[in-house]
Amino acid sequence: MTYSGTQLLWLFLCYSFLGWVLETATAAVRKKRFVNRGMVNGPFCVIYGIAAALITATTGELHGFWLFLDCVILATVIEWVAGHLIERWYRERWWNYENIRWNLDGYISLPTSLFWGALGVLVARFGNRLLLSLFGMLPSLLGRLTVFILTGLIAVDIIATAAVLSGRSRREEQWKATDRWLTSISRHLGDKIYGWVNRRIEKAYVVTRTEKKREAEAEGVFAAGCGFYKLVMLFIVGAFLGDITETIFCRITAGYWMSRSSVVWGPFSIVWGLAIAAATALLYRYRNRSDGFLFFAGTFLGGAYEYLCSVFTEIVFGTVFWDYSKIPFNLGGRINLLYCFFWGIAAVIWLKILYPFISGWIEKIPMCIGKILTWVLLIFMIVNMAVSALALARMDARASGIPAENVLEEWLDSSYNDDVMNRIYPNAKRK
Repeated sequence: MTYSGTQLLWLFLCYSFLGWVLETATAAVRKKRFVNRGMVNGPFCVIYGIAAALITATTGELHGFWLFLDCVILATVIEWVAGHLIERWYRERWWNYENIRWNLDGYISLPTSLFWGALGVLVARFGNRLLLSLFGMLPSLLGRLTVFILTGLIAVDIIATAAVLSGRSRREEQWKATDRWLTSISRHLGDKIYGWVNRRIEKAYVVTRTEKKREAEAEGVFAAGCGFYKLVMLFIVGAFLGDITETIFCRITAGYWMSRSSVVWGPFSIVWGLAIAAATALLYRYRNRSDGFLFFAGTFLGGAYEYLCSVFTEIVFGTVFWDYSKIPFNLGGRINLLYCFFWGIAAVIWLKILYPFISGWIEKIPMCIGKILTWVLLIFMIVNMAVSALALARMDARASGIPAENVLEEWLDSSYNDDVMNRIYPNAKRK
């Protein structure tokens, strides 16, 4: 079944609310009092909404055990990534499974993953049908307005809460630095907002402040540690190396050269670039663990990542960029076991061999030049991806017989006609 954007937003809102009810009720039973367990101030637990929306969008063709396995994998990856991001941004932990057997550093555990998998099956098999039936009872205009208004409100709530929480550790310094232009009224209001959010979070969660040292940039060293500049540079390097790797692999296995680029300008694979940056950010603390651990972590994360990328590109562009249906042990043609193992091998090679070497070279770039170069490359890649997305959208429109209606579309038709696009994306298939 194909879901519209409005339906997915409706399901996101519903499951965010239901997740908040579940978390709040569980916390109330444990603490014998009401506590708001949402990350934001409204009655929403957005992690549940994100997980349910992804499960809904990615499991349409799955049934039985494969549906359960997909739900387990997606929910586990979301919980693991969310736990790391919360700790990275806020220097805190909002949940900890260290007292549960078969856990990974307290972020995830096998029993909770199986529980999330069972909930995911209920969502895909029964929950969506019921909630969409309720949505269908609303008048069309009222339903759309309700969804858009609530989505806008929750977006503002998320941004405001994140802004307050992210400044918790630096709050006093920030007040001193801005005191010259901050009025007494705004400061008083900021204190009230900060205090409210801070008290609510600390009441709702058993917060564990991490004591690990921040890897601050050493004086005169560009992109030390694993911060913003390092990750952007790794994204660029990973996109380039990924394209070269896939091109050579295709030449060896298929016997001919084929473009594997994700963008119209240059040999860059965005899937690989994002994978390298995300894997480094998430596995950086585990880089000294055993090869076996990194292999299984890379296999698991790489498979989930490639599956989500396949679904995203199909939903957004209406195009399938790879299809593994003819390879054994595939899941909906989006991923297959062999290539998941390749992700695992790539994780070991990257963290044990390539990352130390490439990281060392990046850190040798002079500070000023490095920062300027990073922003230039980042802006170039953003524009590159935007033009590529427009060219793909225009390619799909041409295939549907829609003529160019403005100067931009005429330029896209002349610069990126079907012959050019087929050379850049030889495996792209319209759905």
